[in-house]
Order: sequence, then structure tokens, then C-alpha cells
Amino acid sequence: MTESNTKLSDTPLSRRQFLTRSLAASSAFAIPTFIPASALGRGGAVAPSERIVMGAIGIGGRGSYDLGSMLGESDVQFVAVCDVRKGNRDSAKNAVDAKNGNKDCAAYIDMRQLLSERTDVDAVLIATGDRWHAPASTLAMQAGKDVYCEKPACLTMAQGQMVVETARRYSRVYQTGAQRLSEPNHVFAIEMARTGRLGKIHTAYADIRWRDGMLRNWLPEEPQPPKEELDWDAWLGSCPWRPYNSAYVNGGGWYHYYDLATDVAMWGAHTVAQALAGLDMTDVSHIDFEYEGPDVSMNTRLSNGVKLVLFRSGGSVSDQCNLWHGSCGERFDGPDGWAAAADGYTAPDVSSPALMREFKKVLADYTGRTQRPLNHVRDFLNCIRSRRPTVANPEVMLRSMNICLAADICEQLKRSLKFDLQKAEFVSDAEANRLRSRAMRAPWQV
Repeated sequence: MTESNTKLSDTPLSRRQFLTRSLAASSAFAIPTFIPASALGRGGAVAPSERIVMGAIGIGGRGSYDLGSMLGESDVQFVAVCDVRKGNRDSAKNAVDAKNGNKDCAAYIDMRQLLSERTDVDAVLIATGDRWHAPASTLAMQAGKDVYCEKPACLTMAQGQMVVETARRYSRVYQTGAQRLSEPNHVFAIEMARTGRLGKIHTAYADIRWRDGMLRNWLPEEPQPPKEELDWDAWLGSCPWRPYNSAYVNGGGWYHYYDLATDVAMWGAHTVAQALAGLDMTDVSHIDFEYEGPDVSMNTRLSNGVKLVLFRSGGSVSDQCNLWHGSCGERFDGPDGWAAAADGYTAPDVSSPALMREFKKVLADYTGRTQRPLNHVRDFLNCIRSRRPTVANPEVMLRSMNICLAADICEQLKRSLKFDLQKAEFVSDAEANRLRSRAMRAPWQV
């Protein structure tokens, strides 16, 4: 087995065994043997037998950023990349080859080929378009790979449940890319709420940004590029067929269309998870969604009395937001004060400067209690080794996504709904319950 094919599950030679056998061989043949320090894990390098071998699926845009972050981890070795777009494949392969110092990175068009052929791969990064997140994660875990998947993790509640059940059945480590759950400012705000420093939380806010509805029309057909340049059928995956138009593919145009994306979950996949992390959800049986119109924030009420506001920032309501500045914010209000965080902060926002005096202590208590790093990728990699659940594990993902998708269905039906969080179904509403899943187009069903 070559170095790049060594799996974590194999039993590697110890350093002493390796040296002993190498020295014995050199004595037998009377030829000096040079052993690179990197092969032994010296000089800060990680020995091949201790590396996490990875593949990347969907590596344009956000995927290229994630790939760069993971390439920076000393114990990670990428050996394969996959994308239906040639430009993305080539760029990713070049980045991996440059890091590895060779030309060995394999490039695939079809993820199924990568997953079946690369038995050396321990884990995969999945950063495809949203329509592929849940199917690709499911296929990868069925193939025995651990998964880091970008958000939103699913298009439907049924897909989210599929991911949870697959991770459980195949004992896979899964992390959804809600990275703010591992960022210091957000962790501080969450911990201020969770530990009772603000008193019993009565209101939490999650930024769902401004979306101008989801389009249902089809763009006019354009000539398809050669399959080697773009595999259009695979790009669509299990979504309904529609003729090729470059506007879907270029510049993220796809995320405006209902068949290819979500509405509230586009941003709520981050922020609802952030809000829930600061709340006690153990006794929450149901959530009431209060629909008040298409262009206003949505109030929800948890069965334990907490009000969760899905706040629409941006667009025509941008000047009305006094809860935070920046995007992807969350805020917690209690009788003893409030705390909030969002992107671009040098420090969290709090109702009183006195609350910030505990900033370092709150983070130290969190890392000590959880033994988690304040680094989302590192948390995933550590959990691959320990086999414990990640901070954004499948259950965390499913709960937050179900709330986002329930809000989407409220928007679609234009009425208030009650959602049973334990059963993952709407109460006494057959029409709403039918929208918890979508048909998957052949041959891309999972």
C-alpha cells in the first residue's frame, strides 16, 4: 500500500518498528538507507500513517475556501477531488498537488466513482450546490466515509432525516458547516445564554437575511457545454429536469430557484442553529409559527414559552435592524441583560460592559467543559479520531433545519402552522405535511 493509500483503520508500524526494520534491511544489503524526517513525523510533519486521507466533492466557490482551510491542517492529506465543472476540478487538483508536492491528486467528474474506487479515503468535504448536500452526504456515509458538509444540509425534512439515519446506521462522523458554532464571539453569546448569565432567556433572535421569494419559472434553453466541461444532468442531480442555461451555473444564480434551493434555510441554517445552541430545548415539544406576511420577520413560540424571532435583515428592512450589525447574527434577551454576535465583530455586543469582563473565562469554561477547539474544521478532524459527535452533528443539523424548513412551508402556504418537533410533522395539516419531502429524479434517487 502506498503512503497516500494508508487508512486510519489500518494498523501502522510504530516508529520503533519502522526504524528497526529499516536498519536491519540496510545492514543486510550494506547500503545506507535515508529516511526522510517527514516520513517519521519529525520537524512538525505528520507521519503518513497518522494522516486523515480526504477527498473533496463540489469545490467551486465555498468549496474552494473550505478546501484551502483543510489543506492548512498538518494531519490532512487530500488525494482526490470531484466536480462536474472542469474549471473547478482543475483548480482544486492544482491546489492539492501544490500542497502535496506531486501530481498525484485524482480528479473525478462523478462522485459515485470517487466514493467506490477510493477505499483509501477516510473522509470527504462536500460543498456542492444545496440540492446535492443530503444525497451526497448519504452516499458518502454509505461508502464508509466521514463527512464535512456545507449548509444548508438538506432541501427537505425527509432528506435531513435520511442523513441522520445514515450517520447512525453506518457509525459515521458528520459535521455540517455551521462554522459560527465554533467561533469565539458566537460561542460567547451562546454560552452567556446557556449558562444563565442573562437570566432565563425569554426571546432569541436569528438573522434569516432578506429573500425576495423563490422563483418557479425556467430560464430559456441554451446550448449545453461538452460533458467534459460541465455534466449538466449530474449538476441537476435529483432535482426536476430543466434545460441548461448558464445563468443557473454562473454566479450562484441557482439559489434563487425553488427546485434548487431553500428560502429561510439559506441563512437560517447558520443562525437558527446558533440560537438553539443557547436555549434549553430538552422540553420543547412543539413550535408555533406565526405568519404575518411575506416581507416581515416571523415570530415563533416554543412550547416552553421562549419566543424565537426569525428576523429578516437586509433588503427593504435593512435600516430597521437594531439587534446587531453585519450578517448571520443571533441575540439572546433575558431579565439580566442581552448578548449578540454577528459577522465582522471584534467583540460581541452586550447590554452592559460588565458582561464582557467574563469573556475569556466563558470561552475557557466552554473549551474545558466540551474539549472542543474554537475551530470548526479542527473539531471535525478531532472527532474523526475520537469518534464522538461533532458540535454540528446530525441531530443538531436536523433540529435547526426542520425549523427553517417549517418556516419555508409557512411562507409557501401563507398561513400560521404548529410543528411537532419530536415527531417532525405539522399538527393536523395534511397539506403542510406533504411539503416535508420532494420527489427525487431518476437516476439520482438515494
